Amino acid sequence: MDLRIFTEPQQGAAYDTLLAVAKATEDLGFDAFFRSDHYLRMGAVDGLPGPTDAWITLAGLARETKRIRLGTLMTAGTFRLPGVLAIQVAQVDQMSGGRVELGLGAGWFEEEHKAYGIPFPKEKFARLEEQLEIVTGLWATDPGKTFDFHGTYYDLTESPALPKPAQRKIPVLVGGHGPSRTPRLAAKYADEFNMPFASVEDSERQFGRVREAAKEAGRDGHELTYSNALVVCVGRDDAEVARRAAAIGREVDELKLNGLAGSPSEVVDKIGRYAEAGSSRIYLQVLDLDDLDHLELISAQVQSQLS
Repeated sequence: MDLRIFTEPQQGAAYDTLLAVAKATEDLGFDAFFRSDHYLRMGAVDGLPGPTDAWITLAGLARETKRIRLGTLMTAGTFRLPGVLAIQVAQVDQMSGGRVELGLGAGWFEEEHKAYGIPFPKEKFARLEEQLEIVTGLWATDPGKTFDFHGTYYDLTESPALPKPAQRKIPVLVGGHGPSRTPRLAAKYADEFNMPFASVEDSERQFGRVREAAKEAGRDGHELTYSNALVVCVGRDDAEVARRAAAIGREVDELKLNGLAGSPSEVVDKIGRYAEAGSSRIYLQVLDLDDLDHLELISAQVQSQLS
């Protein structure tokens, strides 16, 4: 079971804070550092000092880390034109020496679009499908050849399809709860399917849908990596769990129900249930980015038991 650290910087985090978390992620043996792609805080937080851009952040971290994978859960398809996104991600992949992964979603948070003047189109899912085809198609085009795409929302003519990533193929993540269109997109374009903030039972059901969609698409569904994203709150004792829950404005019982919370042994046991459902990778949503002791505890007493 791979454990990855997943951050939500729109809730309030400067680049230096994210760098400290990324370096701790690397030093403590976690597999990857991922971040959300949002421009507006959610809930009862001030979000200070303000939003940071996902791909600018990852570009900086690419030069200041050496081993960990770097990526997004999920880049909003509404934020960037697909041709521009393909260039940005390929460049960051080069800067990292081939350690980047792209999670790409349709975009959903209308308020952040209004706040920063970003168009929020009605047909987001259909646009996402074209975006996935364009981004993956640009990267897959052989050097010296050109890429053309003529769709409903995007039109590319004789693109040189440059630059190329450092990796032969940048892993693409698709995720979500949708019962039909989401599994179909994952089966066609994804290397990994991510089930965000879902129960073991719902995850197992959705993983099955993706495997079935892959079979219908003529692909072995076992080729995909299946993963979950879950909030994490671990403590050596009940008091420490309660303190960490209070720091992120959550209740312990709710966290235990909907995430990975409690003692290290409780969290290891619950991760085991997700593994039985087909998950081989967990994105640990860490909401208090100043609590690096939390990461140390997870590394020493959770990750060590899963190795």
